[in-house]
Amino acid sequence: QVHLVESGGGLAQPGGSLTLSCAASESIFRIFIMAWYRQAPGQQREMVAMISDSGRTTYAEAVKGRFSVSRDNARDTSSLQMNNLKPEDTAVYYCKFKTTTQENEIRDYWGQGTQVTVSS
Repeated sequence: QVHLVESGGGLAQPGGSLTLSCAASESIFRIFIMAWYRQAPGQQREMVAMISDSGRTTYAEAVKGRFSVSRDNARDTSSLQMNNLKPEDTAVYYCKFKTTTQENEIRDYWGQGTQVTVSS
């Protein structure tokens, strides 16, 4: 069973930066999409950023120009660079990989979540 392990969360001041990383516990045949979601207390989980296997990126309006998603296909990892952080970015951040097996079975994997708190 593949597990996604996230790292890099923590406390940042407004205007500061953090980088989140997500790594798969074992090699995956093909990863279509590497995505990042977040969930603030009392709110629904929302997509923050995603990157396709062709390198195409999509961002939520709230983070455009501040966040940058990347992927390393050789290592099955993704990073989310977060700059100019705001208090409203405070949430638990999750990575998600949409994958396919050699038998063309589509499977989604989620990380366990990492807390990001933006506060002075």
